[in-house]
Amino acid sequence: MRQRDIRLLVLIVLVAAFAAWVSWPSNPGIHIKLGNLQIDREIKVHQGLDLQGGMEVLLEADPLDGQPVSADAMSSVRGIVENRVNGLGVTEPVVQSVGTDRILVQLPGIDDPVAAAEMIKETGQMEWVDTGVFVEPGTRIRTNLGDPEGADSQAPVYTTVLTGQNLKSADVAFDQSNLPVIAFELDADGGRIFAAHTAANVGKYLAIVLDKEVISCPQIHTAIPDGRGQINGSFTTAEAKSMVLQLRYGALPVPLSIVDMRGVGPSLGEESVDRSIRAGAIGLGIVLLFMLIYYRLPGLLADLALIIYALVTLSLYKLIPVTLTLPGIAGFLLSVGMAVDANILIFERMREELRAGRTLERAIEAGFQRAWTSILDSNISTWITCAILWFFGNSFGASVVKGFAVTLAIGVFVSMFTAVTVTRTFLRATFAVGGEDLREKKWLLGV
Repeated sequence: MRQRDIRLLVLIVLVAAFAAWVSWPSNPGIHIKLGNLQIDREIKVHQGLDLQGGMEVLLEADPLDGQPVSADAMSSVRGIVENRVNGLGVTEPVVQSVGTDRILVQLPGIDDPVAAAEMIKETGQMEWVDTGVFVEPGTRIRTNLGDPEGADSQAPVYTTVLTGQNLKSADVAFDQSNLPVIAFELDADGGRIFAAHTAANVGKYLAIVLDKEVISCPQIHTAIPDGRGQINGSFTTAEAKSMVLQLRYGALPVPLSIVDMRGVGPSLGEESVDRSIRAGAIGLGIVLLFMLIYYRLPGLLADLALIIYALVTLSLYKLIPVTLTLPGIAGFLLSVGMAVDANILIFERMREELRAGRTLERAIEAGFQRAWTSILDSNISTWITCAILWFFGNSFGASVVKGFAVTLAIGVFVSMFTAVTVTRTFLRATFAVGGEDLREKKWLLGV
């Protein structure tokens, strides 16, 4: 057995062991702390809405002037809502348009559905307002850019100095007392305006307003020339993160109202998953048995490669991570068939070479070489189909289609590794042990 094959065999064993550890249901995750290096990674299967339950919210455009909402405005709203949802850290959310003025949002495994829904629909219009005097945080005020709902017509109208359009970045930070603050940075134009205003109004107050509600009203002690500052207020870390998400991903061009909000239970998903796992186990068992009976020793080696394929694929789902939905599970099961198909092509080529009188070593090499082009062509065509499905799902908000495409594409990629590299290495190792004497045992080789 050549040194290259020995190294490959050792690598395959190590990969299989690592994949088995990652795939283990009670995996503890990766927790490493070496000096400045700290890795704290939880390893688990991420489930979609149909498997673990969550929340479904239907939002509707609610323009203040009552005029119809344009398609461009709704497209912009959908993009901002999707960015905010992704900022929540929800895995595999669904954000799709419904009709001309509604948006459906599905959030798997959300912890606080009410707070999440409120954050998603908030318009998120930030203003730096020249109030001159201190205004109590929580007060709703009128500005020259509009009035809040139910505003007192006799209330003063303040001048807006800057808006969120000049905001370059916003992040949650902590002050010296370990209280959450919002650190922000303005773009070049905003920085110039901010520097000029603070220089001309030292000693006065500048209110920071979100959706016409004052969240902070600091006094200007000195000019701020670099366009950087922070928002202090009596809010929690969760509230600060919510504000940052609204600010970071821009203001909604159209206000939204919640038409319907309901929790989605996983009971149907659990039943479907149980059936899917049962069907997958039965199907995989039949495939393994067929390969063993029909191809005997090569079939046994292919079965071992197929088990490694399943472990590697599942570990990739957990490490990437890929959110599993029912269509995603279907994609995984379909890729199992693709993995077996590659082995069948190789073994049939080997049979032809052995029947033609070739030595066992030459039959093994010729079987892989001549089957390779067919395997590559079929897998490339499958990847092209997956790319089309992914593009379709991404364009039309059909995340279930995207999930199917992603799991199938990953499965086909791993199947090429197991069918070509793993199975061939196992066959070479078997030949190194048994030699050409195996050629005379035609029954064992399935010839």
